[in-house]
Amino acid sequence: MTNTIIPRKTPINPQIVDKILQENKIEDLSLSSIREIKKLVDDLEKATNEKFVRMEMGIPGLPASRIGIEAEIKALNNGVASIYPDIYGIQPLKIETSRFVKLFLDLDVSPESCFPTTGSTMGSFAAFLILARFHKKKNTILLINPGFPVHYQQLKILDIKTESFDVYEFRGEKLKAKLESYFEKGNIAGVLYSNPNNPSWICFTDNELKIIGELCTKYDVIPIEDLAYFAMDFRKDLSKPGQPPFQATVAKYTDHYILTISSSKAFSYAGQRIAMLVLSDKLYSRRYENLKDYYLTDYFGHALVYGNLYAISAGITHSTQYALTEMFKAVNDGTYNFVEQVKEYGAKAKIMKELFLKNGFKIVYDKDEDEPIADGFYFTISYPGMNSGELLKELLYYGISAISLRITESERIEGIRSCVSLVRREQFKDLEERLSKFKEDHPI
Repeated sequence: MTNTIIPRKTPINPQIVDKILQENKIEDLSLSSIREIKKLVDDLEKATNEKFVRMEMGIPGLPASRIGIEAEIKALNNGVASIYPDIYGIQPLKIETSRFVKLFLDLDVSPESCFPTTGSTMGSFAAFLILARFHKKKNTILLINPGFPVHYQQLKILDIKTESFDVYEFRGEKLKAKLESYFEKGNIAGVLYSNPNNPSWICFTDNELKIIGELCTKYDVIPIEDLAYFAMDFRKDLSKPGQPPFQATVAKYTDHYILTISSSKAFSYAGQRIAMLVLSDKLYSRRYENLKDYYLTDYFGHALVYGNLYAISAGITHSTQYALTEMFKAVNDGTYNFVEQVKEYGAKAKIMKELFLKNGFKIVYDKDEDEPIADGFYFTISYPGMNSGELLKELLYYGISAISLRITESERIEGIRSCVSLVRREQFKDLEERLSKFKEDHPI
């Protein structure tokens, strides 16, 4: 435990913070969910009339793509609101998704293997359901941590067995032995990770993705690759359709994979809840005898679509499918550079990380093998002598909010996750002054 004494005068009145914490029934901030912390900070801003530097919510901070908005309005005016969308998606969207996957991932996937979902979280939910049932001996999902807290919640409510490990100590070649120690048991059906990673912003290298892909092939494990932050490793220019470098993916190293591709961050289209679930053609058409115990077919793709997607949501909002179609078409045709639009996140992260480092903080997940992590949507920080719950509470007194790495299943219990998206550039001066005061009040 830290011996820190709360200073008598901080940017935010400590008595108000403590009162609001009590009213929200929060005893340990390190165990609080993202939404709980959002509600807490909403209450604090209202009670103090002070604007916090808010880093707790991972939501877009940029305007939604006008291409999508205008396409959706046009679709609604054309009457799609009165028509049930097909479960498998409108054909133009499937075609543009197939093109997008080819042009930005360098993968050949047929339109028939691409399906819309109500956000990537629906895609992962549907994938978990089928992976827990497609093989008699494989009933467990392996999670490479840290990760998105909702994925753990999904697996818990589905009562699907899980195993997990924190990747911090197992980068590069160390990843192979660690993964194999799980896969060789024979019970792992799928392995889930995000790339770039939420919350740490680590990006698996091609070498690491090759390790994952080859081991998945060897042990017949299906990787679920969450590409919510598509092409947002800004160390490389991933914006040119059909030109290398491409978005790194495990799909280059295995024939059986599931990808979730979100519109929420890449196109700032989070409010409309539209994403794509992409299967390899071989996985889509593969047959598994055990599926007949749960579905009317033993074909993996058919069971996933007409068994799971149909049961979860009988079609994805019709107008949003037209929106994503036009956004994909614009980037596929090279008339819209979506990566250029979101580079602002990386630019802000660079400045914010420098402010934290200057004031005694450390970056927790700091490298991709031997290379410093990219500047992007998130970064992770710690402060000497404090665990995450203590640090989150102390930062509230200085008008700064974030979330604990504990709820992401990270073993780095001292760390917190910072999201740059909602921090405005005009707040950088406040952030610098508040961090300077924090350092002064908490000497190392």
